[in-house]
Amino acid sequence: MNFDQSNKFAPKSDLKIWLNGQLVPPSEAKISVFDRAVLYGDGVFEGLRIYGGRVFRLDQHLKRLEDSARAIRLEIPMTRNEMAQATYETAQANNVTDGYIRFVVTRGVGTLGLSPHRTACPSVFIIADQIELYPKELYENGMAIVSCSVLRNHPNAVSPRIKSLNYLNNILAKIEALDAGVLEAIMYNHLGFVAECTGDNIFLIRNGVLQTPPVNAGSLEGITRNAVIELIAKRKLPFREMDLTRQDLYVADECFLTGTAAEVIPVTQIDGRAVGPGQPGPITRQLISDFRELVQCAE
Repeated sequence: MNFDQSNKFAPKSDLKIWLNGQLVPPSEAKISVFDRAVLYGDGVFEGLRIYGGRVFRLDQHLKRLEDSARAIRLEIPMTRNEMAQATYETAQANNVTDGYIRFVVTRGVGTLGLSPHRTACPSVFIIADQIELYPKELYENGMAIVSCSVLRNHPNAVSPRIKSLNYLNNILAKIEALDAGVLEAIMYNHLGFVAECTGDNIFLIRNGVLQTPPVNAGSLEGITRNAVIELIAKRKLPFREMDLTRQDLYVADECFLTGTAAEVIPVTQIDGRAVGPGQPGPITRQLISDFRELVQCAE
């Protein structure tokens, strides 16, 4: 049986991947089958956006990467300044001034055993390319999402605040969304409260008050999430971090998602029910506009 699918979904051949200090083509950007990222999903990552040649909130992303690594007792073999320099070097090598950057740190090559102490030096690689997570028309007209049966990882098992390479929890929820004919799904925690979506944070608006689940509900403390909270404060809009239930979703006047790749995108249908009038609301549209202005003006 032939399992060779090397030409299917292959990356662009002219890409340059930053791998352990060198820029190499995709064909040479390889890690060992004994790397713990392959064997166990043992590593961490960050997704970053670059606008007009400037990486948006680069220091915050790298700080979160360091926090994720520290949480799994992985020592990144680079300083933050070196990581920042490598990020820009990769973007420039690929002529990416507006796009997406993936920064990955694995624990490195080890044995088939679980012990993380029997490993070589961690591996670091960076990819810079274009990305279109959702079709453009959804940003204007809104998207449909569904609740899924896959629960968010219990915070005492694997903390959702760690951006680890083991994303199976999110992937299973994403499959459920795609099976339902939509692109995103809401994940609930073990207590039945809304945690986040498979790759995005979620915000509701009810009676003029913006609401989002607290981080301790099982959501990642998103960089875009925090940027939008700052924009909400700047406009002096009522805002609460609070536990949200399925009922809160169903009676919301507006809803939107935030994420590095997604940016800010309106939601107009949840579980087959229209959100408000079934079109992006005025507060959502205002925050989308504010965020676009923010990323274009950010230093």
